[in-house]
Amino acid sequence: MANAQCNCGALTVALSGSPTMVVACHCLDCQRVTGSAFLFGAFYPAEAVTVSGSPKEYTRPGGSGATVHSYFCGNCGSTIYWKNDARPGIIGIAVGTMADPKFPAPAHSIFEQSKHDWVQIGGAVEHHQQRISPKTSS
Repeated sequence: MANAQCNCGALTVALSGSPTMVVACHCLDCQRVTGSAFLFGAFYPAEAVTVSGSPKEYTRPGGSGATVHSYFCGNCGSTIYWKNDARPGIIGIAVGTMADPKFPAPAHSIFEQSKHDWVQIGGAVEHHQQRISPKTSS
């Protein structure tokens, strides 16, 4: 079982099982949410996710056109997880909050149309200029 937590530890997420998908997202919204060049996210079925603490929610339109709900710690501001209305029953977890350097590499690199030129994601990864169809992603 994996665990994720914010920087101060007030918001934690217990995860059971393996992620259904691991993605690097280069969209501008994810760059802003993370304060980095891309978001590294793992997607789990909602029943595999147990949240402890009191997250704050930020809602915005996503690059897919669906509404995205991001959940973060009200104390330290760390974004831990999110939900996308286009993918009900699936929760995305910010991989960095798991602090596991052996976590699997992304299988997909999406919204590469706004990827920083210096970012290189190699290996067995599918590259997409925009999003992945909801039929093939979680």
